[in-house]
Amino acid sequence: MEITSAEFVISNSRADMCPKTNLPEYAFIGRSNVGKSSLINMLTKQPKLAMTSSTPGKTLLINHYLINKQWYLVDLPGYGYAQRGKKMMEKIQKLIEYYVLEREAMTCLFVLVDSRHEPQKIDLEFIEWLGENGIPFAIVFTKADKQTIGKTKSNVQHYLNILQEQWEELPPYFVTSAEKKTGREELLNYIEQINQSLQQNP
Repeated sequence: MEITSAEFVISNSRADMCPKTNLPEYAFIGRSNVGKSSLINMLTKQPKLAMTSSTPGKTLLINHYLINKQWYLVDLPGYGYAQRGKKMMEKIQKLIEYYVLEREAMTCLFVLVDSRHEPQKIDLEFIEWLGENGIPFAIVFTKADKQTIGKTKSNVQHYLNILQEQWEELPPYFVTSAEKKTGREELLNYIEQINQSLQQNP
């Protein structure tokens, strides 16, 4: 798939205010500072589409971007940023839960994980929650350029081994680097495959 147009449509703080649409939505989520904005900008080839910030926890809203006039890329708030305070954390958790569980247009959720780190409890619990609720998702390992290829490979394998302790079948996964554009083609092709199968089986 080649992205020919990507336009910001709306930001909002309530999942029930999302666009009324029958287009598929592909949502991106992860812990604060996992590289979500950089990944979105890399996928769309628009360096300023999603605002990147060195301050974790900047995305507090659901952001919709219309891609090729055919599907939405949805940027969800990052979870697990403790400095937001308990009330804000609870508000964001409710927002995420409502969108993920209730949004019918949500076609696949991409869970971003920093490829440099050991598996984090908060990510594993979130992934488990998705499984329990039957949510279609894929894992995106980010920041692969920040270490050697071998280190990324072994970290990803370690992650998959841990998931296999609970999952009979592993979810699809992608290894990406916003800097080097690694994984861009694979991820967009995956979205395109889903879009095609939706058109064939409306």
